[in-house]
Amino acid sequence: MQIDVFIPCFIDQFYPETAGNFVSLLEKVGCDVKYNPKQTCCGQPAFNSGYWDEAKTVATKFLDDFELANVVVAPSASCTGFIRNYYHKLFEGDEELLRKTNKTRKKVFEFTDFLVNHLKVTELGATFNHKVTFHDSCAGLREYGIKEEPRKLLSEVKGLELIEMEALETCCGFGGTFAAKFHNISTAMTEQKVEHALNTGAEYIVSTEASCLMNMDAYIKKQKLPIKTIHLVDVLASRS
Repeated sequence: MQIDVFIPCFIDQFYPETAGNFVSLLEKVGCDVKYNPKQTCCGQPAFNSGYWDEAKTVATKFLDDFELANVVVAPSASCTGFIRNYYHKLFEGDEELLRKTNKTRKKVFEFTDFLVNHLKVTELGATFNHKVTFHDSCAGLREYGIKEEPRKLLSEVKGLELIEMEALETCCGFGGTFAAKFHNISTAMTEQKVEHALNTGAEYIVSTEASCLMNMDAYIKKQKLPIKTIHLVDVLASRS
C-alpha cells in the first residue's frame, strides 16, 4: 500500500527521531511511504487561537499538498482529528474547498488506528524492558476516538509492563495555547497528571501525542522527577 505521511509540527521541530521511527515502522509493515517535503502545518494552532483566516490559508495548503494522496497517516490524533472534524467548519460556504475537505478527511488516519483497524497489525517485534503508564490525549479520546488501539500495540511489546494510572482520561494541561494563556491552571493540571503517573511506579509515560509529552516532560525536568516521557512510536521501534 502506498501512503503519504504527515509529520506534525511538534515532531518535525522537536522529535525528528520519532518521525524517522514512524516512517521505518510503516515500511516494516509493508507500506510504500511517500513524504511530501512541501508539507507544513494542518492549521490547528491558528484555528484554536481564533485566527481562522490564517488557519484557512494553512489548511488550504494542506489540502493541496495531499490532494493526490491515496492515504495520509500521521503520528498524532490531534492533527488528524482536527482535519476530520473541523476543516468543514473552517471552509463553510466554500463549495470547492468543502469538496476537497470531504475527499481528504476520508483518507486521513492516526497511526494506531491505521495499524490496528485497517492493516490489522498489532505486533511489530518491539522490545521495551520497562514499566510504563499510558496518557490518553484529549484529542485522541474525544476528537479522533482512539483508546484501545494504543493499548493493543503496547500489549505486544516484549518486556513492557503497562500500569494504568488514576484518572487516566484527565487532561495533562497542555491544550495548545491554553498552556501559555492560563499558565497557572495548566501547571496545576500537569502536576496532577504527572503525580498520577508517578504513583504507578512506571518509568515512562507513553502517549500518541508529542505535544502532551513535551508539556509533561518540561514539568518533569524542572521538578527533577524520576520518570520520563516517550512517544508510542519510539516504544514500537525499540529493540531493548
